[in-house]
Amino acid sequence: MKKKIIISAILVLFISIFLCLLYVRGKSSSVKEITIYAIKGPSGVGMIRLFEEPPEIKGFNVKIETLAQSNLMAARFIAGEVKVGILPPDIAAKIAASGRDIRAAAVMGEGMLKLLTADPQVQTLKDLKGKSVEIAGQGATPDYVFQRILKAHGLSPNTDVMLGYSLAYPEIAQSLIAGRVSTALLPEPFATMAVMGKPDLKSITDIQEEWAKESGGGNYPITLLVVDGTFASEENEALEAILNAVRASSEWVRSHPAEAGALVEKHELGLRAAIVAAAIPKSNYVFIPAAEARPSLEALFRVFLENEPSSIGGSLPNDRFYLK
Repeated sequence: MKKKIIISAILVLFISIFLCLLYVRGKSSSVKEITIYAIKGPSGVGMIRLFEEPPEIKGFNVKIETLAQSNLMAARFIAGEVKVGILPPDIAAKIAASGRDIRAAAVMGEGMLKLLTADPQVQTLKDLKGKSVEIAGQGATPDYVFQRILKAHGLSPNTDVMLGYSLAYPEIAQSLIAGRVSTALLPEPFATMAVMGKPDLKSITDIQEEWAKESGGGNYPITLLVVDGTFASEENEALEAILNAVRASSEWVRSHPAEAGALVEKHELGLRAAIVAAAIPKSNYVFIPAAEARPSLEALFRVFLENEPSSIGGSLPNDRFYLK
């Protein structure tokens, strides 16, 4: 009898453990995974607070990761592996035009270009005639924005002003410091990096104001927060929580440049804390809902259409592209 009682107790214990495991497994399987992706470098700065405090979303395990380049992000969006991430506007438009359902959620960064020179003969844009300007990223936003501005001042790109595309942003900054390049177009924080290394560099004109005059609008977007269309439709509450967290991060970065710089270096976005901290006040980290930013996005897209229509899929993105 005693033996039967012991066996029964053991059976009850095993059944209880089994049922507990089933319950825990059921609970854990109900928690979904979502990764918010940033890109290393300036594009990730506005999201840096999320690396310390990811948004808490009921039913989701939220992670933050970085990718090295925008083309890697694009490939993952195309494959359906990324639900929320950062892309340049032109690349986002091209992916949407290919049939992949992605939506522009918000502009995270606006124009922050500086035209820097060590050439004493260059005082205005017109003085660039017969000169060379180094630009990173042929066919990207800085290139086409600058070409439009040159034309507005009666200068023909690669005829009156030679444009070089052989160096990446950090290399351009170092080349300005070393005197190997005399004039270059650089975004923040690389412009700050160059000036910190060579204080006698001069900033020629205000590129953002020049664009505003030429386009008849405001600043131009350079960074978009993009979301997968299915995720946006099916996980409305989760998406709203993510957007609120990203907005709060952008606002925090603008108010806490030193702390933001330290986090950028801590989380290895490829930039030094001191340079990021000095550059943030001169940068344009923002959070503008895409539907609100549509006029400025379309002004930029039209420049791509003028130069290389295929770069954004051949036409302006339709209404569906802009997250409502």
